[in-house]
Amino acid sequence: MPGAALLRQAFQRLSITTSSSIASVASVSSVSASSSSSSSAVASARTFSTRPAMASALIRPAALAHTPSTITSSSSSFSPLFLPRAFSATAAAQGTWLEPSLNRRKRMMKGRPRVATGGSVKGTTVVWGDYGLRMHDHHRRITAKQLKVAEDTIKQRLRGQKYRLYKRVNCNIGVFYSGNEMRMGKGKGSFDHWAARVAVNRIIFELRGAIHEQVVRDAFRLAGNKLPGQYEFVKKGDAPVVGITKLEDGITLDDLKRARKPVAEVAAAAAVEQQVSNNASTSAPPS
Repeated sequence: MPGAALLRQAFQRLSITTSSSIASVASVSSVSASSSSSSSAVASARTFSTRPAMASALIRPAALAHTPSTITSSSSSFSPLFLPRAFSATAAAQGTWLEPSLNRRKRMMKGRPRVATGGSVKGTTVVWGDYGLRMHDHHRRITAKQLKVAEDTIKQRLRGQKYRLYKRVNCNIGVFYSGNEMRMGKGKGSFDHWAARVAVNRIIFELRGAIHEQVVRDAFRLAGNKLPGQYEFVKKGDAPVVGITKLEDGITLDDLKRARKPVAEVAAAAAVEQQVSNNASTSAPPS
């Protein structure tokens, strides 16, 4: 390996420097004890140079204990080579809009899509694109397979065009089936597929690009035929929807929140009518 070869060359240079410095110390010294110690240091240095490069991390501290401080300072540049890796090459698990990264064994309730009737218009208008596909009949639970077929239909119709498709729904609901001809009880069943709860007047797809409007209309028409329910083509800037009422033709959110007939006026009118009827019955002559 190239890394192992570089390490081997570095340690060979280190062993040569160690042996030369120890030899100079031995030549200056005239004491036999010092010469014997220098010879042992040279032997240890030779032993260090002949060891394999992969085992040098364990041998290096013991070898440097007999060397001068200059050798230790020069070899400090090799210390980062033995540090552990500070990152991981494992890719993080991320889900998609058709299959989230959720536990399939966790049972989920069927539930119903939340229809915003208190004045919220979230998710009913085109945000990022120029055109959109919006459901307009009632809420449904759409499976991931149906949404995938609709997406493939749009891509097939717009093949060769320059555009970007946005998905506004997320399949985060697990559907569990217990199978046919099964006895009552025995739990909820096993996982079958992923689905998405789509409320009424919710935008499902958005599209932006250099495409003619009629081409986009045709693509969304084909996609709507693949999905359950009824859908309509909307453009950016169209009126939002509250519940099933569009905020257009002068209708505002305050008009929807206001009562159709004030309660006080209705009660006063009913009291007047009751009084008039009582007066008429008492003033009429007996027959």
